[in-house]
Order: sequence, then structure tokens, then C-alpha cells
Amino acid sequence: MATDAFTLAPVTHTLSNGLRLLVTPMPYARSVSISVYFAAGSRYEPAEADAGLSHFLEHLCFKGTVRRPKPLDISMELDAIGGNINAATNRELTVYYAKVTPEHLEQATDVLADMLRNSTLIDSEIERERGVILEELAAVEDSPTEQVSVLLDQQLWPGQPHGRDVAGTDQSVSEMPNPRIVDYYHRQYVPNATVVSLAGAISVEAGRELIERHFGDWAPGTPHDWVRNTDEPRGPRIALLEKDTEQAHVAIGMRGLCSTDEDRYALDLFSIILGEGMSSRLFSRLREELGLCYDIHSYMSTLLDTGMFGIYAGVDPDNTTETVREISRELMRSLAPVAEDELARAKAVSRSRTQLRLEDTRSVSAMYGSLAVLGLPMRTPEEALARSQAVTVEDIRRVAARVIREDALHLSIVGTVDAEPLGTAFSLGN
Repeated sequence: MATDAFTLAPVTHTLSNGLRLLVTPMPYARSVSISVYFAAGSRYEPAEADAGLSHFLEHLCFKGTVRRPKPLDISMELDAIGGNINAATNRELTVYYAKVTPEHLEQATDVLADMLRNSTLIDSEIERERGVILEELAAVEDSPTEQVSVLLDQQLWPGQPHGRDVAGTDQSVSEMPNPRIVDYYHRQYVPNATVVSLAGAISVEAGRELIERHFGDWAPGTPHDWVRNTDEPRGPRIALLEKDTEQAHVAIGMRGLCSTDEDRYALDLFSIILGEGMSSRLFSRLREELGLCYDIHSYMSTLLDTGMFGIYAGVDPDNTTETVREISRELMRSLAPVAEDELARAKAVSRSRTQLRLEDTRSVSAMYGSLAVLGLPMRTPEEALARSQAVTVEDIRRVAARVIREDALHLSIVGTVDAEPLGTAFSLGN
């Protein structure tokens, strides 16, 4: 069926207990997705001892309720539904979601509501899951690509919740008191800190009735707020984690833009030009011309009051210094205006990515649900793309100059490399 994907817009409704509901009907869809978002994440964990609390709780909500007392009771019921049911925690939100065929939506919603409202959080399950999360942290230790990302975050935001690993540390997870987890559950998992986003083969009326039925009698509470960013101090300019790896894993990062900054559309296009795809500047120069690396790419991340722009490369340890030097040169080159055809290609890539995401009910549910729980403008894809399409060459030059500054650059490396020449190579003026 031919459809105009950009007419998709949610109908919003707020329950009497403060829960916000978004329903986005997609008449051509054969699935329906429900995403339940909470104002819970690492930015709601002010103390280092609380690091990983939100992530820990996310795991535990699958471990038993009053009606479904055993983890197997939940997993068997979810497996019988089919589809895709999972959860995730990041810095500013936690989400539980299911993508199912319409006839299974009622049951999936019932299971999710039960998990999120009635988890028992018994001590034996907390202790069992504590070991699972410690194994998850150990897996990060075995993944240099993840380690270098964590290291870079620590440099950008030292001592702040958003500069920590969302899953916490061995010490914080090992020592986290069970009552602290239970208290956090009852404080943050309340309807007035919750957004439910439905998208797909469902009507607005049916969506309202479904959510009223499963969440309408949920009592509101007083959730904690998130921890604001402080600009200073910043971590060391260069951080090296010595590790016996086949590759050196290199990450260069700088403070970026926050989620409400209108320049984020220009920064997104700049990232595509610089390091996303095989025709990007970094890929063309460092891989195709110089053969320095196999994987190199740029990326951006926005938070409510800060953000970051980063570049990652996996290289032979002997090529580390030259790779850092060439990336620095490309960053310096990026301060000059980009070509009109480069910008046109980036806009085409951005538009295509958006169109492809809008075929998926889970993506649509996630797009609107995340905007709502973060308190961001509820722009339709058409409105967001209009802002992207309006970006000019001058906008790209200006946003590059805002972000790429000598005093703002940080370099993280995981591997075995010669650290001495890095200081000279890591400079916009090299």
C-alpha cells in the first residue's frame, strides 16, 4: 500500500494519575508496538555508589511479580506471544517494549504492566541477578570498543553520572544494598514519571481503553529529578589504557550539543559528511587512501543539557600516531566550508534513514515515546526533516567551529601503543 510516512503523528492523552499516552495509528502496519518509558537512568543516580542502579532494576523487573512469581513464568508467557520483547537503560531514560501482532497486544501489555507495577524484587533474585550484571561488566572488559567509549565519557564528564558506565562498576553493583533498589523502584516507577507510546495496527480509542485498563488505577508518586551537567572540570586531554590487543582502539571526543539545540540538525549532517559511510571524508582518506584502518566513523550523542561528538578508529598499534595525526588534520579541514554536493548527499542520507525507520512500528513508538519522556518538542518526522533540509553550508561551517576547538578535544586509546608522540600528533595545528 502506498502511504505518506510523514503524516504519522501521535494523538496524546494524559490519564488522571499523570501517565502520558501517545497513540500513533499506522493503518498499513501488520504489527503494533508498545513502549513504556520511565524517567530513570544513570543521570538519576547522583552518588557513585548508586552507579548502575537503574540498569540493575531494569534486569530485576523480569524476575517475578505477585501474579507471576518466578522468572520462568514471565519468560514462558513472553515466548508464547512471539514478537520482540525487551528493555534498555541509558543515561536519561529506561524503556520496556514489545512488538507483537495485534492479537497479542492485550497479553503483552498485561505482562509489561504487571512487571512494572508489581515486581516482587525478592532478595534471592536480586543476588542472582547481581552476579549476572557483574558478568555483563566483565564482558565490557573483554570488549575494547566498549572500553574506549567508557574511557572517553569519563574524560568528557569526570565525576558526573553521565560520565559513568550506565551499568555501573564492579564495586557499585557488588555493594548496592537491596533496600536501595526497592526504594528506587517505588520512587521512580510511578505513572507521573511514565510515558506509554503505542504505534502500529491500533486505533486511538482502542489504545486509550487498553492503557486505562492496565495502568489507570496506578497511584502517582514523587520521583527524583535528574542531575544537571557541570562544564568543569574536564578530564585529561589524553587517556591511555594499556591492554594487550591486536588493534589499538582510538576515540577522539569533544563536547557537542544538547537535545534542544537547533544546531543539532547541522551537526548531524556534518557527522555524515565527516565520518558516516564509505564516501565520508574520514573513510575516504584514512581507509581508502592511506590504508591505516578498517573501521573508522564519527557519531554524535545529545543529552538534555550537554552532548558529545566523537570519532572512533580501530588500527594496527604501529599506525596509532599517524591515525591520530590524520584525524586531527581532517578535523582542521572541516573548519573550512564544505562543498554544496557534500551537503546535498548528507541530506539525502538523512532523509532516507528517516523514511526507512518509519516503516517499523517499534521505531515510531520509540521516536515519540522518547521525545515525550525527555520533555522535548514533539516534532513529526516531516518537521524534523524540514529543519535538516534547510541547513546551509554556512550552518555546517558555524556548527563545526562551535564544536571543534583545540581546548575541547580529548583522546582515549585502549591498546599497547607508544604514548610519547601522541601529544604532538593530537593537535589541530599538526
